[in-house]
Amino acid sequence: MAQKPLRVLACGDVEGKFDVLFNRVRAIQKKSGSFDLLLCVGNFFGSTPDAEWEEYKTGIKKAPIQTYVLGANNQEAIKYFQDADGCELAENITYLGRKGIFTGSSGLQVVYLSGTESLNEPVPGYSFSPKDVSSLRTMLCSTAQFKGVDILLTSPWPKYVGNFGNSSGEVDTKKCGSALVSSLVTDLKPRYHFAALEKTYYERLPYRNHVVLQENAQHVTRFIALANVGNPEKKKYLYAFSIVPMKLMDAAELVKQPPDVTENPYRKSGKEASMGKQTPAPEEESACQFFFDLNEKQGRKRSSTGRDSKSSPHPKQPRKPPQPPGPCWFCLASPEVEKHLVVNIGTHCYLALAKGGLSDDHVLILPIGHYQSVVELSAEVVEEVEKYKVTLRRFFKSRGKRCVLFERNYKSHHLQLQVIPVPLSCCTTDDIKDAFITQAEQQQMELLEIPEHSDIKQITQPGAAYFYVELDTGEKLFHRIKKNFPLQFGRTEL
Repeated sequence: MAQKPLRVLACGDVEGKFDVLFNRVRAIQKKSGSFDLLLCVGNFFGSTPDAEWEEYKTGIKKAPIQTYVLGANNQEAIKYFQDADGCELAENITYLGRKGIFTGSSGLQVVYLSGTESLNEPVPGYSFSPKDVSSLRTMLCSTAQFKGVDILLTSPWPKYVGNFGNSSGEVDTKKCGSALVSSLVTDLKPRYHFAALEKTYYERLPYRNHVVLQENAQHVTRFIALANVGNPEKKKYLYAFSIVPMKLMDAAELVKQPPDVTENPYRKSGKEASMGKQTPAPEEESACQFFFDLNEKQGRKRSSTGRDSKSSPHPKQPRKPPQPPGPCWFCLASPEVEKHLVVNIGTHCYLALAKGGLSDDHVLILPIGHYQSVVELSAEVVEEVEKYKVTLRRFFKSRGKRCVLFERNYKSHHLQLQVIPVPLSCCTTDDIKDAFITQAEQQQMELLEIPEHSDIKQITQPGAAYFYVELDTGEKLFHRIKKNFPLQFGRTEL
């Protein structure tokens, strides 16, 4: 009999907003069923008055779920954490301690490291040192049977986590974060690693813990940074997931590699590894590897061989957009296009009103050339599609609306990226997401949630049929079409 997965919630900086957090948890549990535990990283206490906390501390209020928190990240918060080895702070709220491993009755292993990095002596009470990291590593990795841990909790991000991965937004992971945490996570190989403190949400693509063709396959690591509770930008601060403890999993199932897996961001070169040095992760490839050398003044174009286009006697001609095999209603050069619906024309894409749209401002983003799906788009077309998305979101937000985007690559010959604005007062993003998932379940379809910054080209191949939704929060839903698919799906949910 298969092991029933644990349902876990992870949270970013609470900063004393206990009612906001626990009310949100209650709402989630009411809608989605109960969860087994809540793990909080970052600053649990804030600079706000203690009146709200006193209600939990004295039992007037109670956390609706067993909650585990990390310790202080600054001098002011030390007063809340009297016992360095961990203790109960209030009913259902437990401080894990400075560092260690928590193993639940299910066998789930949660490793924790409280505080921020310090290389100075004496080490402040709200920080961890190289000695702390070394002792934690020794405690866990000393046995030959060690394969990794289920979950790692730290407050600071690991330095270099963005290498080889999707964009981390405004956070520069080469400058921000803890090198000690990077070193620790390299050895612990957690399946999930949660952090906070940067007041933003970042779900990195999963990365490998082995060297391909040189080591046996190992499980991947997923790093998720969470925003602060109740932030005005509505960045994601709660993350829900299900997990079976690795010690209970079938070995083949555990090491399955997802299609969007990347290289390890903390990997060392072979020479450094043989010397046993803990070194920073390598820099990513220089900008001059690309066709446009961003290090050159005025962005002179480079050929694919790396030579300056000025020195080439035969400059590369711009590639013509692909042409349709027959008449196409959406290729801009086609006489079949209803040009009175066209709103704006870019270099590679154009914007048009939807014929028979769901609202007066329902629009389509379409490539000028003949591409069947997003998966087939060239890099320059993808870049312009993204610019249209950003501009439309900004425009509709100024009109009090949020955008829902979807694509159906099934029984269609030309990419049509549907953009449907929905009034903010009408429903929340969660309502829209639930509507899609509910309708999919009724149609007996599996609608999967995929990582926010993942590229759909990493999930499916050109020619494959699929349905894809992108919400205004960056959340994405994906369904691989295997047989019949209702052509009105996506329109009836909005």
